[in-house]
Amino acid sequence: MSQALHTPPSPPVRPVPAEDDLAALAARHGLTVSGARPTLPGYVRELWARRHFILAFSRAKLTAQYSQAKLGQLWQVATPLLNAAVYFFVFGLLLGARRGIPSDVYVPFLVTGVFVFTFTQSSVLAGVRAISGNLGLVRALHFPRAALPVSFALQQLQQLLFSMIVLVVVVMAFGSMPALSWLLVVPALLLQFVFNTGLALIFARLGSRTPDLAQLMPFVLRTWMYASGVMFSIPVMLADKNVPSWLADVLQWNPAAVYMDLVRFAMIDDYGSSYLPPHVWAFAAGWALLAGVIGFVYFWKAEETYGRG
Repeated sequence: MSQALHTPPSPPVRPVPAEDDLAALAARHGLTVSGARPTLPGYVRELWARRHFILAFSRAKLTAQYSQAKLGQLWQVATPLLNAAVYFFVFGLLLGARRGIPSDVYVPFLVTGVFVFTFTQSSVLAGVRAISGNLGLVRALHFPRAALPVSFALQQLQQLLFSMIVLVVVVMAFGSMPALSWLLVVPALLLQFVFNTGLALIFARLGSRTPDLAQLMPFVLRTWMYASGVMFSIPVMLADKNVPSWLADVLQWNPAAVYMDLVRFAMIDDYGSSYLPPHVWAFAAGWALLAGVIGFVYFWKAEETYGRG
């Protein structure tokens, strides 16, 4: 007697859900695309939630910066002071760049310029390497990548505050005593910090795709320094030069010169308003707002690309 073979019935074929149905199902269960860029308000909230990490990371970087040197954290102050000494010898004594500035004003003028410009310079250089120099951290952990350039800018602000102690000593040694005008340093440096953070965000995105930018930026920043009146007064230096008036305005209104002038005006008694361009506080606030907003949005636009490739 033959045994009948019976094939079990095939299970019913279920229709493949449409893409819209899958998206709705994922949204219903709170699932999101891995690595997708959040909305701008959501990104701001994520960044604020990591504020303790940003502060701790900046402090750790600041501590580790000179950990291998015997003088340790003293180099935070010694480095800009040595730069100021070199610039005083070359520009103040050899090239006569202190022309039009009283001799008892030029040293605090120069030290202030070096310290304040170094704040911007270091923030930009750190920003260029913020992503490309921390790829291991970027690829291993999920966090808003803007935390890195912001923390590096905050690190440079903390380093500047150490330098300000020395600046106070230098300014007082040359006859400028503490006054209410010194309080203007606080809003000036806060505006500069916002401006620096915006630049750090811009160059962090550019540097993440073009690592060679880190080699180019020192030359760009050195040119910017020479054009910003770190070692000389722009209006005095251009007074007897046959240059267009618009060029003098551009040099005085460039953000590095604006923030240096504000700190000099606040702390140096004989550095009066005649050295300042008109509407200097409006320019300081405008540069901070422009760089801060554009830099943040520009960096956020590429959030999902950092650490890939």
